[in-house]
Amino acid sequence: MLLLTTTRDALLAPLQSVAGIVEKRHTLPILSNVLIEKHGDALTLLATDIEIQITTHNVVEGGTGDASITLGARKLQDILRALPEGEISLVLDDKRVTLKAGKSRYALQTLPATDYPRMQLNEGDSLNVRLSQREFRRQLAQVAYAMAAQDIRYYLNGLLMQVLGNELRMVATDGHRLALASTNLEVEHPRTEVILPRKTVLELSRQLSDSDEPVDITITGNQALFRFGPIELITKLIDGKFPDYERVVPQGNPRLVKVRRTAFLAALQRAAILTNEKFRGLRVVLEAGSMKIISSNAEQEEAQEELEIDYSGDSLELGFNVTYLLDVLNNVSVDEIEIHLNEPMSSALFTIPGNDQFKAVVMPMRI
Repeated sequence: MLLLTTTRDALLAPLQSVAGIVEKRHTLPILSNVLIEKHGDALTLLATDIEIQITTHNVVEGGTGDASITLGARKLQDILRALPEGEISLVLDDKRVTLKAGKSRYALQTLPATDYPRMQLNEGDSLNVRLSQREFRRQLAQVAYAMAAQDIRYYLNGLLMQVLGNELRMVATDGHRLALASTNLEVEHPRTEVILPRKTVLELSRQLSDSDEPVDITITGNQALFRFGPIELITKLIDGKFPDYERVVPQGNPRLVKVRRTAFLAALQRAAILTNEKFRGLRVVLEAGSMKIISSNAEQEEAQEELEIDYSGDSLELGFNVTYLLDVLNNVSVDEIEIHLNEPMSSALFTIPGNDQFKAVVMPMRI
């Protein structure tokens, strides 16, 4: 039975949208597969790892009848990537699918579509939020780097998403740094907060486009649904209590440094070359009008950079993990950054001039 005839790219694009969450090794073999369903001209691809599920809805022409099959996601993706552009067809024969492209033939094993596990969205009260994909993606970028990875405090391995009236706020912390970004919503909503898993945040960051097209967010029970373009992503939420992040944000740091972001970023990138590979620490020495960035390593090598800055306070020397500073500067697209400081071992607060919707806190380190 001819399942479908289409172009390579028409199948590869939706497959790449769902295959990112497929685990290479799973206790359930069918979870290494992608579910492919065809009803008329409607083609649906679905992948899940039990915690997250991504579905794409597309329209294709060619093929006979309706069918549901599952195929190995990574194998199918690798084959399609390796093929030249052009027409392909999938022919279903019992439990095997033959993929034909020009004179190439690939016989692939299937598993029953009826065995494929699906996540269903909880019924009941839900909260619905809409904003542009560009704005949501920008917010994610400004905080996602501060999420923990495999921390025993499982609630830190994700991102806090709060709906506060007409504000959408996101916060992430790994205990050494914190990032907060917020945006305004057009509609007032009841206060709601959830913790999105790290894998979900990274997948959304990868999938969202830099466009004014909307993303619709539905929060219900212990799940969240994101709809944008042809994609639907359902995720389980982390069940836990996020720490009181407002206590971590320094208040009233008296020393203010203003510095050009690109110049600061470039100087840090150069100095980082000679940091200790394990600790990644460097010193920042402030004088009136000047900032020195000094790094060294176990081989007694040293780098020193000097920048002109807007600063008129007392001399101050601080130590930082350079990776944390680079993460902040790489994920904001502004000309100037403000750094609010207190004592050498007090947290540094990074903000954008004239913008109270972004804050990043970086703990110092002893050098």
